[in-house]
Amino acid sequence: MAKKGGSKKGAGSGNTAAVCYRLAESVAAELGFMLWDVRFVREGPTWYLRIYIDKEDGGVSIDDCVAMSHRMDKLLDEKDPIPQAYCLEVCSPGIERELTRPEHFERFMGWPVVVRLFHSAEGDREIAGILSGFDDNEIAVITEEEKELRFTRKETSSVRLLEDWDEDDYGGDSENE
Repeated sequence: MAKKGGSKKGAGSGNTAAVCYRLAESVAAELGFMLWDVRFVREGPTWYLRIYIDKEDGGVSIDDCVAMSHRMDKLLDEKDPIPQAYCLEVCSPGIERELTRPEHFERFMGWPVVVRLFHSAEGDREIAGILSGFDDNEIAVITEEEKELRFTRKETSSVRLLEDWDEDDYGGDSENE
């Protein structure tokens, strides 16, 4: 839903995404969701408040997104933390979701990821491997060659889960082959 603008009430207590994250946490919990991330981004002339929700077992449905959207729409109208017009979007983080918070890295330790770098390392700007470690400053992955590579958080533009659609994993040939 687009907002036409409003007061700056609540705008001084941190950046917009952080303020909205705090608002969305309790709503997500009440509805039985995990709040994955909140982003406030500008694309062309339009601002978007994107709220990413997840479930313990995965499988976020459109109905889940609608429920979260309706609850957040009312709360955002009441609290009015965003002074400019924006569009509210609620969605799943997806299969190849971006890992941004410590709890994301903890949950997916040992999973395949792709680390995208601002500058090339080992001749590549994208490094695939198994997430083997992280802390506030560093991410570690083990590559197919069994080599552990470490990157500072400042070197990385993103870390995403890597979904490998190998036919052995999903049970055989598809109709598209």
